[in-house]
Amino acid sequence: MYSAGDFRNGVTFELDGNVYQVVEFQHVKPGKGAAFVRTKLKNVISGGVVEKTFSPTEKFPQAFIERKEMQYSYTDGELYYFMDMETYDQVPLNADMLGDAFKYVKEETVCKILSYKGNVFSVEPPFFVDLLVTETEPGVRGDTATNVTKNATLETGATIRVPLFINEGEKIRIDTRDGGSYMERCKD
Repeated sequence: MYSAGDFRNGVTFELDGNVYQVVEFQHVKPGKGAAFVRTKLKNVISGGVVEKTFSPTEKFPQAFIERKEMQYSYTDGELYYFMDMETYDQVPLNADMLGDAFKYVKEETVCKILSYKGNVFSVEPPFFVDLLVTETEPGVRGDTATNVTKNATLETGATIRVPLFINEGEKIRIDTRDGGSYMERCKD
């Protein structure tokens, strides 16, 4: 059991039949009246964010989120298949569980499958992925006075903005946490 006075960022707990994760918290002690805890909570199943205030003595049951590494195998239209690397079982998931960052994941990539009480609710791709640039315009020489970027299509079909010096056929590193931003050229 967690009391609201023990809240920290990342804590997961159950409230009204839902599972919430603390995104922000603030302990407030006004000059008059009782202290309270102001929080911003994310519903881990639906992704919605709400703001709530609690008395520091309120208690909530802890929610255990299981994170299991599985390898993305293939898709057959609407279902995406992930393989448990210990048992080799295939787990099919709907596209709505994948999230926006999944467009940077190619086959055979290891992802984290998040579940609560055996029910999968989300897929967490790796923070950084190395992908091949399959299509981009050539950079114009002398066009580098500022941070000029251009569109590039990656091997997964996703499109991102890259610096002018990136060419077709190069491998680049992408940060999936912020919607897919260019980080650097790969060293291999």
